[in-house]
Amino acid sequence: MNPEKIVENTVIFTKETLAGAEGGHDWYHIERVWRTARYIREREGTGDLLIIELAALLHDISDAKFNGGDDKKGSRMACDFLIKQGVEQEIVTHIKAIIKHISYKGGFAQDQINTIEFQIVQDADRLDAIGAVGIARAFNYGGFKNRPIHNPEMPLQEYKDSKAYHKSDAPTINHFYEKLLKLKDLMNTSTGKQMAQERHDYMLQFLDRFYSECDPGR
Repeated sequence: MNPEKIVENTVIFTKETLAGAEGGHDWYHIERVWRTARYIREREGTGDLLIIELAALLHDISDAKFNGGDDKKGSRMACDFLIKQGVEQEIVTHIKAIIKHISYKGGFAQDQINTIEFQIVQDADRLDAIGAVGIARAFNYGGFKNRPIHNPEMPLQEYKDSKAYHKSDAPTINHFYEKLLKLKDLMNTSTGKQMAQERHDYMLQFLDRFYSECDPGR
């Protein structure tokens, strides 16, 4: 098993699979998460690099938001690909677990796996959902789903479960309060927490500016 060759093949596979994907969940999202995960690992000084890289590259290979709601398809595709690459079964099983549990479930209780590799990749993925990039991704996805940017007559919703959360058609501004502003307190690593704080503060500044432009006299 040649780790460098496997990573190279995984990059090719991911680029090809996500060609034409929605702009917030395309190859460039994957690449940012991949780079951030490597940065966090370097700062933390721990974690299996191959597992972190492969999990970061494959974590959104088939997002349930775009495949009809099948939240197991991504991990199946990743496993099939990694097995064909000759990756050891123990590593494949670990990566499958990371992909299965990485997503935000709308604030509802969700299973985690207690490995530093999972924590690093999840932090990297969540960091890409906040800050300047997170703002851009939120509005890109809102436009993709034809959701309003802001509607003050639509208050924040209470969802009964994660499925209801993911089916929401609420305005994009509401999404900041339903998810994005919560992520800072959900980071796992010390590096992730430090990075999240700065990005969180930027989102608060953005929201303040947004509301001031909506109502100049407020």
